[in-house]
Parts: sequence; structure tokens; C-alpha cells
Amino acid sequence: MCGIFGYWDRTRRALDEAAIAEMGRQLVHRGPDDAGVWHQPRRGVAIGNRRLSIIDLAHGHQPFVSDDGRIAVVQNGEIFNYVELAADLRRAGVALRTASDTEVILRLYEREGIACLSRLNGMFAIAIDDAREDALYLARDRIGVKPLYVADDGERAVFASELKAMLPWTAARRGLDGVDLEAVHHYLTFNYIPAPWTIWQGVRHVMPGTWMKFTRQGVQTQRWWNLAAQRERDCEFGAWAEEFMATLEDATRIRLRADVPWGAFLSGGVDSSTIVAMMARHVQQPVKTFCIGFADPRFDESGFAAEAAHRFGCEHTSEIAELNMLDRWPQVLHHLDQPHGDASFMPTLRVSELAARHVKVVLTGDGGDELFAGYEKYADFFARPEAAALDEAAFRRAYFDSISLFSPQAKNDLYTPAVAARLAAIDSFRAAAQPWFEQAAHFDRLNQALYLDMQLLLSGNNLVKPDRMGMAVSIEARTPFLDWRMMELAFRSRGATKLHGGDKKHWYKRAVAPLIGDDLAYRRKQMFTVPVGEWFRRDSYPWLRDTLRGSELLRRLFRSEPVEAMLAAHREGTANRTRELRALAALALWSAEFAP
Repeated sequence: MCGIFGYWDRTRRALDEAAIAEMGRQLVHRGPDDAGVWHQPRRGVAIGNRRLSIIDLAHGHQPFVSDDGRIAVVQNGEIFNYVELAADLRRAGVALRTASDTEVILRLYEREGIACLSRLNGMFAIAIDDAREDALYLARDRIGVKPLYVADDGERAVFASELKAMLPWTAARRGLDGVDLEAVHHYLTFNYIPAPWTIWQGVRHVMPGTWMKFTRQGVQTQRWWNLAAQRERDCEFGAWAEEFMATLEDATRIRLRADVPWGAFLSGGVDSSTIVAMMARHVQQPVKTFCIGFADPRFDESGFAAEAAHRFGCEHTSEIAELNMLDRWPQVLHHLDQPHGDASFMPTLRVSELAARHVKVVLTGDGGDELFAGYEKYADFFARPEAAALDEAAFRRAYFDSISLFSPQAKNDLYTPAVAARLAAIDSFRAAAQPWFEQAAHFDRLNQALYLDMQLLLSGNNLVKPDRMGMAVSIEARTPFLDWRMMELAFRSRGATKLHGGDKKHWYKRAVAPLIGDDLAYRRKQMFTVPVGEWFRRDSYPWLRDTLRGSELLRRLFRSEPVEAMLAAHREGTANRTRELRALAALALWSAEFAP
């Protein structure tokens, strides 16, 4: 796990060495152990890395450079099948000088070019400077576990793992005038900004499963992996369960490869319990597991985590955390670089801090809910009679409406007249959701909904959480459920195997119950969150009111009347406006640091 950064200038204008060094310094939390830069001023290109040393601690310094000095590679992340790939290379006569997974990328690229990406099983954002082609490649893993942003003004492209490391050296405007209104428009729908947009005009994501090639003439973008290429098929439970368990076990096994201490987040839910059980099969020593609990039993899972830890013989560390974490929110948003209305980032930071005292790598259960229909919203929506009766277009719009925070009309009512006029032609459904639905049209309806959430919710919010909160304290989070083999298996599986009569993760839970026990497999899902709505209604109301009223960005965007109406209704208990107020507060807090 690291941070990467750099630039490509089509006119060969060199970026100042001090600027490149500062880009790296902005990412020191992602890579406190080492730093390296490959800069070719005459060609106008640089790629750099801040390294969190995980594999081959002594010899994994980046960038890795080819023997002829014509190719340089940096990456953020890990290639989990690097052992097998290295063996393939050696059999082909390739000499490897280190045990680093990044050298494997270099040697594969030398032989196969950018097509080598399809051989990588991992989480990664990669930059390759290829002087042979006089080009810069940027590539991102299949589902976007690792972040990568780019700003290209037509002459210079600047890229980095986090926005704060690149913005000063882009043409993007800073401050309030640089905020992308369309991104805010989509944020109010989703509670996060969906890719490819970012909060800043002119700055975009390198999309998951995509590479970009920057040349003197322009930029080429190619999607190198597509989850929608899968086709559903019928299968008996026994055969499915065998493939599921074998795939997840191997995905977990290869994610235990590290030359530093590792552990796991453990809540006692089905996903984290399954991962820990798989880990315990492959190690001699007890798995180190970490959990935070709360004094309020409504939000406390620590008892379930302790039960799971005991079952699997773990070395378990748990702490009761402070319940009101609002004072941590600015710190969270600093590491996010963008507004997110999800309150669970705060406890995720807290459990990451706990784990970082003991280990450098954690495995997590992220991805299980989006792959196998673990959220209550799926059961609720598909229990509606109209979910099956609606035609395709109406179904897609209905599902989109069910996951939206502010409706189109609510957003329009919230905006000032000037902002409403500028955004009148932009429909978040057509812009952000419909293209994904169209790719997934051959799936059944549940899998269409899951595909949308894989592309938007997972990469836009739920994977941002373990990455940024882990990196804030310099630990790496690994996600076995998001092994490409598991994702493809999930989307070859019909929706009925995932949601059956209201039973979420239907076949998945049946498959893992003999391993983790019925109590853990069938325990009701509990969201990892904190009661922000109660704080907003009581002790934290003055803070919330002053935060919203004091934000210059909110005053520019929104009319005061609907904001005040939401505040009053929530405080008086006539309506629950927790999620809407949370989204507005996150936007206000973000702007206080980044767009004052």
C-alpha cells in the first residue's frame, strides 16, 4: 500500500522538482517508510511513490526501472498472485532481482505490454512511464479498491492517489469557484460523489478496470475488465457452494502474503467472521482481530465479535469507544478530500487506529453485501409487488429513487434560483445510473441493482472508507470478497441465490454456516454506525445549526428556508432528517478546509 503521483506534459515543460517533492509529502501518511521519484525533465514526465513497506521490505523501493532505463513503474496496492507470476517469469527465463510484486509488474509489462493487467490479481493503481512509446500509462484495479485521480488540461496531466497531492499543480480552480456544481448535484442524490466526477471541476477518477494512455497527441482510454461480461447460469447449491468456498478460501490465502504483522477487522457479522475463519485455516499462530464497541447496546457489536474470536481461536483486541465522534468529522473529511455523508467513516477511523497499534495489514469483509445482497434495502425494495410488475425502464427508475437521498424535486427546492437554473438540464439518474443499468440489462433485476451498487456505492463510498481511514494511520486493508474470481462468480449467480423470500445472502449463508456456525451466519445484520440523528436533535443541535448557517458554500448553493425547515422538523421530531442534514453538514465541514 502506497501513494503514487506524477505528471505528463505534452509540450515537455518540466514541473519544478520542489513541486514534485511536495506532491510526495502530501501522501506521507500513505507511505511513511520510503519515497522515490523517476523524473525525466527533458520529456516532461515524472512518476513518484510514497511507500508503506509490506512485501520485500529491503528491496521493494520504487520506482522500478527496466535494465535499459526506458520503462519505470510505480504502484499503490498489492499484487496478491505475484508469487505465481514470478514463477511463470522465471520459467520463461526472466531474471528477477527482488521478491517485490512491483518488479513483477515491470517484467510482465516488458514482455506483454499493458495487456499484462489481466494477469494481475490484486488491488492497485499503477503508473508506467514508457520512453519506448513516449507515453505514460495510468491503470486501476478491476473494481477501484485503490484510488487514482487525474486532471488533464490538454497540455499537462497531473495524477495522484489523493486530491490534496495534485490540486496545486493542476489548472483546476481552487476555492468556491472551483467546485463542480454537477458533482454537488449528484452528491445530494447519492450521499457521496459518484465516479468519474470529483468535487473539483476538471479533476476526474481513472475509472476502475480502466487504463489511460497519455501521449503527445492526446489521451486514449480503454476498459480492460468488465464485470458485466458475466452471464447468469443455473447451478445446483452443492456445486455452487463448493466453488464459492474454494474461491473465497484461495482469495483469503493469497491476501495473507506479507512481510509485516497482519490481522483482521472482526464485527461478528457473517462477512468478517467468514474471512477470519478462512484466515485461521492457513496460519499457525492466532489471528489478530480488532473491534470497537459502544456503551449503547443498540450500536455495540463487540459481544458478537468476542464470540467469533473465541470460536476461531483469535488474539482479540477490543475497546469501548466514545459514542459521540463528531469532533473527529473534520479529520475524516481531511483524509477524504471530498464530502461524504456516511457517518460510519468515523468509527472506521477509530478501529483503524486501534489496529495500527498492533499490525500493518488488515483483512476485511468489504464487498460481501454488494455481491450477495446483504443490505436490508434489497429485501425491502424487492418485497414490493411493483418491483416485478414494472417494465424495465420503470424498474430502474424506481430502484434509483429508492436509494436516492434528495429527490430531483427536493434538490430543485433546495437550490438558489441561479444554481437551479444551471443544473436544470442535469438528471442524476440519466447521467450517473442509467449507463450502468444499460450495461447490466442482461442480468435479472436483483443483479442489475447489485451491479449498479458495485459500480457506484462500492467504489464511490464503501471502498473509500477502508482505504482512506486505513491510510490515515498507515495500515493496509485487503478485501478477499473483491478477488476478481469471487466477483465473477457472484454475477454468474442468479439473483434468487442471493435473495430468497426476504432471506439475504441466501446461498452464501448456507455455504458458510458449517464453518462459522448458524448463530454467526444468520445473525441479523447490524450497521456499523453511530446515532448522529440523536446528536443532531439534542446536544449537538447548536453545533449543527451554526455549521450549516456559517458555511459560505451552502449560502451560495442553497436557499436558507428549506435548510431551516429541515433543522426545525428534525429537532422537533416531526420528521427524521438525519441523512439530509448529515450530507449538508459534511459539505459544510469539507468546504471549511478545502474551499473557505
